[in-house]
Amino acid sequence: MTTTIEVRDAVRATGLTKVYGTGDAAVHALRGIDVGFAGGAFTAIMGPSGSGKSTLMHCLAGLDSVTDGSVTIGGVELTTLNDRQLTMLRRERIGFVFQAYNLLPTLTAEQNIRLPLDIAGRQADPVLFDRVVDTMGLRDRLRHKPGALSGGQQQRVAVARALISRPQVIFADEPTGNLDSRSGAEVLSFLRRSVRELEQTIVMVTHDPVAASYADRVVFLRDGRLVSELLEPTAQSVLDTLMKLEG
Repeated sequence: MTTTIEVRDAVRATGLTKVYGTGDAAVHALRGIDVGFAGGAFTAIMGPSGSGKSTLMHCLAGLDSVTDGSVTIGGVELTTLNDRQLTMLRRERIGFVFQAYNLLPTLTAEQNIRLPLDIAGRQADPVLFDRVVDTMGLRDRLRHKPGALSGGQQQRVAVARALISRPQVIFADEPTGNLDSRSGAEVLSFLRRSVRELEQTIVMVTHDPVAASYADRVVFLRDGRLVSELLEPTAQSVLDTLMKLEG
């Protein structure tokens, strides 16, 4: 039996359209997408190669402009913001986790975690810092530099760095793409914990059905359109849906 909890969307796209180029060379990457991403939930975005999933994430996160339609994060419409306002919104409301860990090799794990707040001239909430460090299982690795950490540990540092500024949403782009299966499962478990224990909102692009099975919900794109979704996904149900889309 499935229990449905009604939660407000942390991110919403309405009529989202993205076209690259003009005339005969125009590429319609997104075609009028309407989708919401619930606050305090873990949503995966999937689809065949060229379906528009990475473009959707980049538009949702304000990393790419939209051709038509709107994106709102926490009730703020991104398409109304100038470059400075957009930069501030990304700094204050959005966390990012990418396939490349993007850690500074000369800094310790703790210094890497605190870096975004240091750049913004803000102090970390000590209670939140301790919760994030313990949730990510990094307490005994804080003094280590990235070169002394495994890939999975480095990615957990990157997740902690994204969490520490209390973003309204974390966008994760293939966060386990550079990891072996064990390290990938480790990072995904910690992402899952951050949703359950820290009430974090996560939107993740992945091509991996196993990774998607950690999410509460999976939305599927094909040819720039939202075509299907799964609640409480399993690796097999995700794989079955992908095969139908690619068939």
